[in-house]
Amino acid sequence: MRDAQKCPAVYTESKVQIVSLKILMRWGNPKGVNMRNKRGVTLIELLIVVLILGALAAIAIPRLSQSADTAKKNACATNLDIINSQIELYAADNDGAYPATLTVVTNSTTYFPDGPPGCPVIDANYPDVLVNNRVDKSVHSHP
Repeated sequence: MRDAQKCPAVYTESKVQIVSLKILMRWGNPKGVNMRNKRGVTLIELLIVVLILGALAAIAIPRLSQSADTAKKNACATNLDIINSQIELYAADNDGAYPATLTVVTNSTTYFPDGPPGCPVIDANYPDVLVNNRVDKSVHSHP
């Protein structure tokens, strides 16, 4: 029989415990018993990230809503230009006679096949009053 002192291949129980402790210290405990050497996200780091995201949202959200309002106002101005162009086309088709009201043009499928355009800002139809044979932008205003 080999003696534990003569042969280094033979391990005693205390040597096995030392080796297993060295492995645990180097690679960590897979069962999660000793968490002293492990690093995670602290509460302060998480709080800082949330504050940064909140600041970015506070900057971005008003700009998005402002750009949506601007886009609706621009769409309204474009609709008015299209209506005025169709009034001129109506006059050209009717030997220079302009329509008495706006509904004569907007209810005609010849000039507006998809129906009369509405104001995207206030979600209503344009006023029926024509000023100098045009839809006046001062008659139609936004709040």
